Amino acid sequence: MHYRVAILIVLFSAGTAFGQTDDRSLRENMVDKQLKGRDITDKATIKAMLEVPRHEFVPEDLKHLAYGDGPLPIGEEQTISQPYIVAFMTQSLNLKPDDQVLEIGTGSGYQAAVLAEIVDSVHTIEIVEKLGLRAKKKLRELGYTNVNVKIGDGYHGWPEKSPFDAIIVTAGAETIPPALIEQLADGGRLIIPKGSTASVQQLVLATKSNGKLKTKTLLPVRFVPFTRDRNR
Repeated sequence: MHYRVAILIVLFSAGTAFGQTDDRSLRENMVDKQLKGRDITDKATIKAMLEVPRHEFVPEDLKHLAYGDGPLPIGEEQTISQPYIVAFMTQSLNLKPDDQVLEIGTGSGYQAAVLAEIVDSVHTIEIVEKLGLRAKKKLRELGYTNVNVKIGDGYHGWPEKSPFDAIIVTAGAETIPPALIEQLADGGRLIIPKGSTASVQQLVLATKSNGKLKTKTLLPVRFVPFTRDRNR
């Protein structure tokens, strides 16, 4: 497992450089106000959010907003999720240190880094090649050797690496992809924004037991659409 973090406000000018002390204090403020101030109580999640440098995963001109309470654009019509949502989804998976996790939608790589602080191995798939390669480079630079990035269609999962103890989908989908259900281990947990991307979606937590899936609706959210490779 590895170590780093994210969150809350305090606006710097866009040209302000982040120092080790400054960004740490911003993350502490983020965690205290945006996470602990709400309903994030899982110690592993809080520690991970304190460690991962969110400013490293956003565009240069938006670094001064990195620890604010909201999502940010990362290019290619994609976003890095609000820190609270990252923490909420992570906490909801009830992760264990020896879990193997699949993430659908690498994006900036931030969520993968948070997961990598908690579990032994993270496999993450990104369909937008430019984003996937950028995230892979950034994760490697930050020392996240337990994250494996693949460029491809996440709808099909990653069968060669399955089964997974937990699966996290960071894009809105009408239904849970059948391949992800198949690749989820018995007793495994899956979290996904479900519903039409034209309106508010519902964050759904699914648990697999004896081959059957039990779902629970957690809260309303808005995510970018689940992108598919229509040539497959």
